[in-house]
Parts: sequence; structure tokens; C-alpha cells
Amino acid sequence: MWLLREHESARPTPRPDAPPTHGAVAGPAHGADASLGHGADAGPAHRADASPGHGADAGPGHGADAGPAHGADASLAHGADVGPAHRADASPGHGADAGPAHRADASPGHGADVGPAHRADAPLAHRADAGPAHGADAGPAHRADVPPAQRADVRLAHQADVITARLTGHPTPTDSSHALKTAYDLEADSWPHAVFAELGLPEQLLPPVVRPGSRLGEVCAAAAERTGIPAGTPVIAGMTDGCAAQIASGALREGSWNAVLGTTLVLKGVSSVPVRDGTGVVYNHRAPDGSWWPGGASSVGAGALTARFPDASPAAMDRAASAHEPASVLAYPLTSPGERFPFLAPDATPFVLGSPGSDTDLWAALLQGVALTERLCLDYLHHLGAPLDGPLTFTGGAARSPYWNQLRADILGRRARVPEQTEPALGMAALAAYGTGAAPSLADAADRMVRIRGVLEPRPARTALFADPYARWVAELERRGWLPAPVAAHARARLNLDTAGS
Repeated sequence: MWLLREHESARPTPRPDAPPTHGAVAGPAHGADASLGHGADAGPAHRADASPGHGADAGPGHGADAGPAHGADASLAHGADVGPAHRADASPGHGADAGPAHRADASPGHGADVGPAHRADAPLAHRADAGPAHGADAGPAHRADVPPAQRADVRLAHQADVITARLTGHPTPTDSSHALKTAYDLEADSWPHAVFAELGLPEQLLPPVVRPGSRLGEVCAAAAERTGIPAGTPVIAGMTDGCAAQIASGALREGSWNAVLGTTLVLKGVSSVPVRDGTGVVYNHRAPDGSWWPGGASSVGAGALTARFPDASPAAMDRAASAHEPASVLAYPLTSPGERFPFLAPDATPFVLGSPGSDTDLWAALLQGVALTERLCLDYLHHLGAPLDGPLTFTGGAARSPYWNQLRADILGRRARVPEQTEPALGMAALAAYGTGAAPSLADAADRMVRIRGVLEPRPARTALFADPYARWVAELERRGWLPAPVAAHARARLNLDTAGS
């Protein structure tokens, strides 16, 4: 999140060597922790938490499908030269020796020794002659004792908003998907003004909010010259990275779900009404058509494999793991302490019950532990009343493993689809198509653009093999005080049911 001065939006500063992009430009699919400066030489693993191997942005094997979009957090505006110095908590300067005066909370009085960021060829918004806001005669609105959020020419901006403002040459509304991360009330379609007033934040700080897929403007001449994107190209409000991935999976009709397995595990689905969860484990995004996208993010995932076996060959280990179904031990493969979904347990830690007979036995237990968690996530969603009768789609870096895909389908007892392309950028392309009127609905746009590579059928005999390990695993989570008793009971009640359509 940035505090953006209004005059900064009109001066695009993307890298002059950024690749051209044709067609509608959907607002970037940045998550809350996404960076803005994906240059041409940036590696495929932009996510700060990405690791090789099974990770969402990793390389071969179970790793990420990082390609043109540079991973799950990649934006569609590569080369934007918007560095982190616009953030309220930015580190000093844009140049190696630039002083702290470029921070959003900078005080006036830029002297002659502030460094190269004030050169004559610097972006106009940061030049010493850019106006009174940066000069010695800065008005009271920029005095050192005025917090940045109180200044009349400053407003809240998410990463996507900074880029869309640069592309259009003017401030743009923010989309409700990003605004959710800064407390926007999706049901009331309003900022929580009373809360912000109590915090001393003025009304003018909050940008207007539109639904994803709304037209924000067009690429301006200055941005076209610097980026190669044709002037007049529509700029469409985007969504966060998780929502972009969901669109790319094609899971957009009620009851359908997308399971994204990379470093960690994320499930997102579609409901006609919000899925209520008093614990806050499951929360809802608002779709462009007004429906709801409930979901949650677990801390288990492929990151546990690379942490335990950093030099292993995933394909070779998978082949060996097939002889351990089920494994001789039970594993809860958290990638870091604390769990967020399917239960809230800040003190949760990874565990292995028993002593594995070999590395491949442990590898198998970790693969199975992720799938057991995934099953508990679906049981928890069913406990909350979420619709689960639609198709399930596997995406993420781990979906490159045929063995793990089939294992997950077997343990879940559900059919699963695997699409050809899983890049979030595809989701933003579908959103742009919908936003420019190329399809009557977002689901229709995705139906035309998302191609399914294969469908996995669960094998009932294999599903039955994991009934007892699942029951013991649920009991252990409950015994440790992490899994609430009603959720554990609901999971056990569904053990011997046909859950293929629920």
C-alpha cells in the first residue's frame, strides 16, 4: 500500500525497454506483498516466499509454472519503473545516495546534496523544480509536522493503483478486490468511514472504489511512448493475485473450487451468498458479477518438501513414494509455525508421528499430509455451508506432478481438473476481455480461454486406504487443541460418505 501524491500519477516512468503489450491492460494482479518493478531481467520467482522444487514460482519438477507472467504475483505492466520509495515505509531515496526526502513521509527542504534523484533527467515528479511541494518554500501542507496521510494531495493507493495511474496519466479508482485488503466493506460497498475517522484519517485519503472489470481509462500518450503499449488501449480494473489465479483456473460458477498448491495451499470457490465464518478463517472476495468468492489459505504446502529435502529430485521421489500408500507415519507439513486454514492456530507447529522407515517414506508422508489438509479444508467449507457441488481444479506449481495430482484426487475422493495454463496473467486477460465487452460474463470469457489438460478420477480403493490415516490425523489435531471439536466431528461424520459432489 502506498500514499500517493496526486501529481505523481500523471508522469509515467516505466522502463523504456519494457516489452510492448497489445490489447486491454487489466490492472496488475499484485498481492499485498507484491513488488512493482519487474524489469526485463527479473527472474521467474518474484514471490518473496517462493522456493525451488514444489514452490509456486519455482523451476522444473513440482515447481512453478513461472513463464511470461513471472509467477503468481507478476503484474501485466512489466518494466514499470515505480520503485518502493513511494511507500509510506519506503527506504530512503531512489538513487544510491538519494536522501530520505523522497519517502511518502518526507519533510520539505531538499538541499543540494540530496543525490542523483534530483538530476535534471529525473522523473518530473521527483525533480527539485517540480513545484513548491519539493522546494524550500513548500506550503504548510508539506511541513515536517504534518503526517503524510493528512496532506490534501495524498491518497491511499495499492500497487495496482500506482501502475494504472501511470498508464492513464491520472488518478484512477481502486478495485474492490485490492480495497478489501485495506478494510473496504464489500457487503456495504463502502469504506468504513467511522473507523477511519477514529484513526484520524481524512476522507480525501480514500480513493473511489469500482468493481473489477470496470474501465478505468486509456493508456495515455506519455505512457505509450515509454512502454510501447498503444495509446488508447483500455485500462481495466484488476484483482489480487489469488483472484487472478482463480479466474485462470476457470472456477467461476457456483459450487466450483480452485485448489492452488505451491509453497502453501490456497482454496477459493464461488457462492451466490457470502460464506460466514465467525473465526475469520474463511473470507470472501466480491466477483465482478456480484457473486462471492470464499476462500482460505493454509500454511501447509510444497515448501515443506523443499525445506526437508532441498537437493531431492521431485520426480524420482514421487516414483519411489508410490510404494508407500499410506506411509508408515503421519505428517502435518506446515511450511512455517502457525496455521490459518482450515483452523486458526497461531501456535501450531509441523509434526511427524512415528519414525519413517526411509526418506521416501517421509516424502510420501509429506505429500499425503498436504492432501489430508486439503480434505480437511473441504470438510470445513462443507461445515460452514459452502456449496461444493461444482468441479474442483488443481493449479499451482505442484500441479505439474502427475503422481501428486492423482494422490490428492484419491485422498479427497473427488474428480479434479488440471488446466493447460495456470498463470494468473491468463486470469487478468480473461478479466480484460470481459471488461471490454468481448464476453457477456467473466465465466464465459474464461470458458473460451481456459483449456483443460486432463481430468483425474478418484480411485475408490485408494480413497478407502486413507480413511483410517485421515481419522487418526484429525484426532491428533484435535488432541493438540488446534482443531475445534465440532469441526473434527464433522470431518469424521463425512469419512464414509461419498463426497465426490459435496
